[in-house]
Amino acid sequence: MRRLIPYYRPYRKMLATGLGLVVLSSALGALVPWLLRSGMDALQARESLGRVAAIGGGIVAIALVSGALRFWMREVMNGLSRYIEFDLRQALFAHLTTLDPGYFARVRTGDIMARLTNDLGAVRMAAGPAIMYLTNTIFGGAFALIFMLRIDVTLTLLALLPMAMLPVVMIRMGGLVHARFEAVQEHFSTITTHAQENFAGVRVVRAYRQERAEVARFAALSETYVSHNMSLARVYGIMNPLFGLLAGLSVVVVLALGGRLVVEGRISVGAFVAFGFYLGILTWPLIALGWVINLFQRGAASMARLLEVLDARPEVHSPEAPRALPAAGGGRRLEFRDVGFHFPTPQGADPRWALRHVSFDLPAGGTLAVVGATASGKSTLIDLIPRLHDPQEGVILLDGIPIRELALDVLRAEIGYAPQESFLFSDTIGANLAYGDASRALMEHDVEGEATPAQSRERGDREVAPDVWAAVVAQLDDTVRAFPHGYGTLLGERGINLSGGQKQRLALGRALARRPRLVLLDDSLSAVDTHTEAEILRGLRTAFVGRTAVIASHRISAVREASWIIVLDGGRVVEQGTHDVLISAGGRYASLLSRQQLEESLETTASA
Repeated sequence: MRRLIPYYRPYRKMLATGLGLVVLSSALGALVPWLLRSGMDALQARESLGRVAAIGGGIVAIALVSGALRFWMREVMNGLSRYIEFDLRQALFAHLTTLDPGYFARVRTGDIMARLTNDLGAVRMAAGPAIMYLTNTIFGGAFALIFMLRIDVTLTLLALLPMAMLPVVMIRMGGLVHARFEAVQEHFSTITTHAQENFAGVRVVRAYRQERAEVARFAALSETYVSHNMSLARVYGIMNPLFGLLAGLSVVVVLALGGRLVVEGRISVGAFVAFGFYLGILTWPLIALGWVINLFQRGAASMARLLEVLDARPEVHSPEAPRALPAAGGGRRLEFRDVGFHFPTPQGADPRWALRHVSFDLPAGGTLAVVGATASGKSTLIDLIPRLHDPQEGVILLDGIPIRELALDVLRAEIGYAPQESFLFSDTIGANLAYGDASRALMEHDVEGEATPAQSRERGDREVAPDVWAAVVAQLDDTVRAFPHGYGTLLGERGINLSGGQKQRLALGRALARRPRLVLLDDSLSAVDTHTEAEILRGLRTAFVGRTAVIASHRISAVREASWIIVLDGGRVVEQGTHDVLISAGGRYASLLSRQQLEESLETTASA
């Protein structure tokens, strides 16, 4: 929990104010029994009713002021916890955006979501309410103890004797709460992951008629979750009665010994009654202490899980002293020198190379095509250019500068990237098209909150118009304008209301709309029909003028006009050259072309 300290620093005054209110309200609350003692002693001594009334008025006034202070302290401390929760959530999200794809391949999405919701809530409770009640417990108990000692030292010490067992109970129960709550949070991550995968893959679940099976699996996970929570509840259920038992033993001591002191005349009835009230003030913090310990243990367990995210370090990061790219009016020169890459392998196992000894030199404004069968390394080669991964061997250069020596934001600002899987955001078509365009922040929303669907549509229609050329190149403009709201049409999750080909065309338009100097297309036309593909390729010839482009594809028709072509097989370059040169060589490239022409011929015959 010490790692939370930096998050308190911006709110030092707020924290001091809140804790000051806690101490002041506790001090005022401790005065009430003392005034009650004075009032009872005044009645017993048959003093004037005016004095008794004044004491009663003082009790009412203190109660009102103390109540106001308690309201204010809750307002301040709970508000403080919300601010810390906000800052911590922002820090977590910002850090997650810096982590490389390898981290997200290792950690499940549901697990991350659980940490950003359930765990963050537990930390918030420890950061605010737990500190507030702990302070109230300490100072409330201390003030009560001071007044109890003033009434009778011996009675106070004997009353506190049963509470000597409290530290043992706290340590034992606190450890159990921590361990069991950690198990609860871990299993909650499992449930969240299961639900997220089912919702994301709902079409597969329905296509295979696995609804009942998935419901049964979720029920089994939920039963285990309930079991973990019941195990935690049993510990918490034991904790409060134990604290109550210790407090009850103290009451027995006070009744037995205190009553005797009253009978013997050593303390007054008023002092005895006040002592009982002070014992109650001391007892309540002890009972509340169980809840506070529970909050701290939950918060500690959850903070440990959040720190696993915050302490994760990206394998791909910007250099400490990045170099600057030279100014360029057109494309960038791209060079691979003996590049080799493999994904992480178990310790002691031989690496399985996805790419090995890959070399080429693509001049500025040129177009490189990467061709090969499935799993030949095409996508991996594309992913190395924006540094989604770093190669273990060789070097990649942009305009003669190794890309590892460039700041990540500078490198990626040069690139327009259309990945193999066309991911779209749940926003308007216009916002998706202009995503990444730094000159127009279409994805930003109003300060008051997220834009409404109507506002999103209006914004999309108004702001996307200047970059419709990218949609025209991707053969998407006519399709979009046929929608009722045009570029302001809202997409469902992952663009579910678009076809596969439409998604690919929108992703292609998005890559072009930011007007990059280096365009990366990873099999971006695989779901597009041949007629539309031909129209897109015709538009790309114009769009690529003055830009460097790398196109990975298994379809020869998409790459035949590239200025240079490399053929990958098992991660190695087995052929390279222009289309005509590779065809005349009669090698792997020519074989791929012949096979695809045969497949197209068979499809044409079948459709006829």
